Amino acid sequence: MSSASPAAVRRVDNPISLFDLQRQRLRLEKGIQARIHTVLEHGQFILGPEVDLLERRLAAFSGTSHAIGVSSGRDALTIAMMALGIGPGDAVFVPAFTFAATAGAVVSVGATPVFVDVLAETFNLDAKDLDRAIGEVKAAGRLVPRLVMPVDLYGLPADYPAIAAVAARHKLTVLADAAQSFGGALGNTRVGALAPISATSFYPTKPLGCYGDGGAILTSDAGLDEAVRRIRSHGRQGTGDAAVQLGITGRLDTIQAAILLEKLDVFEAELERRRAIAAAYSKALGDLVTVPKVATGSASAFALYTIRVPDRDALRSRLDAAGVGTGLFYRLALHQHPAFAKLDRRPLPVSERLADEVVSLPVHPDLTDDEVARVIAAVRAALATA
Repeated sequence: MSSASPAAVRRVDNPISLFDLQRQRLRLEKGIQARIHTVLEHGQFILGPEVDLLERRLAAFSGTSHAIGVSSGRDALTIAMMALGIGPGDAVFVPAFTFAATAGAVVSVGATPVFVDVLAETFNLDAKDLDRAIGEVKAAGRLVPRLVMPVDLYGLPADYPAIAAVAARHKLTVLADAAQSFGGALGNTRVGALAPISATSFYPTKPLGCYGDGGAILTSDAGLDEAVRRIRSHGRQGTGDAAVQLGITGRLDTIQAAILLEKLDVFEAELERRRAIAAAYSKALGDLVTVPKVATGSASAFALYTIRVPDRDALRSRLDAAGVGTGLFYRLALHQHPAFAKLDRRPLPVSERLADEVVSLPVHPDLTDDEVARVIAAVRAALATA
């Protein structure tokens, strides 16, 4: 990181945050408070009527038959893998450039994550490298290839047609890690319906976020829906006490569901605002940095707007001095984390390079046009002095 200039310690009026949840809270406060008050009055704090209504609305939005509210995005992945019967001796193929929870969930069910490189243009799993990785695992003979878990990084759906073709050839199932992409789409198919089963997160900074931890699993498979519902409530069937299978405490609580219902009412408009901001950034900055690539017919939820620039840390320092918030998602590829150091290493050059180059700019829907212009001007000025 370059040394701080005098400007870096100067107070900046009206700084622009990477995330600003308070603006949305104030905008929606009356409706959210009313929904929470209703929950407090009826007192069904676990699996109350708001959870059921939210599940039906999430399924309708995504175009799936079933949506099951769960306690977090990480738990959504874990429960989905448990429902699929993934466990010890199984290989689960995950992109090397993503959040640690993706691989951590695999380890939590006793399976082994196998890291696959990503495409530099989209940050998402490379279907050609996936094919190579599956072949390598089969040749080694120590693990059974069972599952592919693409991640829709930064809100852009992965190339599911290409991934599904590789998975089908090797007889693997696809589980979508859609933690950042609820609201995105490929063609006329929305996230949630792009894979046989999908897991998403409602962490507060996600495009659709609650005021705590939360998540959902989406599927059109009635058998998986039934299994997921059992697992999220200690493996119990219906209201009985007997554990039919091993489960966890993985339910979405009713107050969080109430908050999400109010936010879902404005979700489409917020997605459009995120996309408009992203389009403005790409138009204004595309000649200076590598901007996100969204293929024709695809729609990103833009959980994050992430650019690539060689001297990323210097840019961040200058933007911080200008009062523009940024984020690093992610500083390390998964195989570089100490927690996964003992796993087999494969060459993952793209993931390693991206970890050194990416930086995310503010893209939340409450940014004003003037603030968008300020971000653009600050980036251009920072790069002009590089």
